[in-house]
Amino acid sequence: EVQLQASGGGLVQAGGSLRLSCAASGFTFDDYAIGWFRQAPGKEREGVSCISSSDGKTYYEDSVKGRFTISSDNAKNTVYLQMSSLKPEDTAVYYCAAGLSPSPGLKFRNNLDRCLYGMDYWGKGTLVTVSS
Repeated sequence: EVQLQASGGGLVQAGGSLRLSCAASGFTFDDYAIGWFRQAPGKEREGVSCISSSDGKTYYEDSVKGRFTISSDNAKNTVYLQMSSLKPEDTAVYYCAAGLSPSPGLKFRNNLDRCLYGMDYWGKGTLVTVSS
């Protein structure tokens, strides 16, 4: 059974830090890109960060660059999202997802979109609340 379990959310003051974890099981972890998405109340889901399975490269949405760091521990089948300098606008439910790399022939706006394309497996979210 495929499972993605996101954890680590909570309440933090602006400027603080949190580390989210995404524990995966039931599929060949090394073959899949792992992405983090978030959905704030009343807003559409957006991609936040992604780590590529093919080369381990990392990608970030512009608003989190320099503040968030994605990393992978393949021995533990776990991906982390270290979030620092948190802002109230980071408040959202955060989800992790896994997907295979898209066909090389497909075109994307940027590498983040390519990495996040076609996620096959999704975990339940973890709520991050940043107070001002």
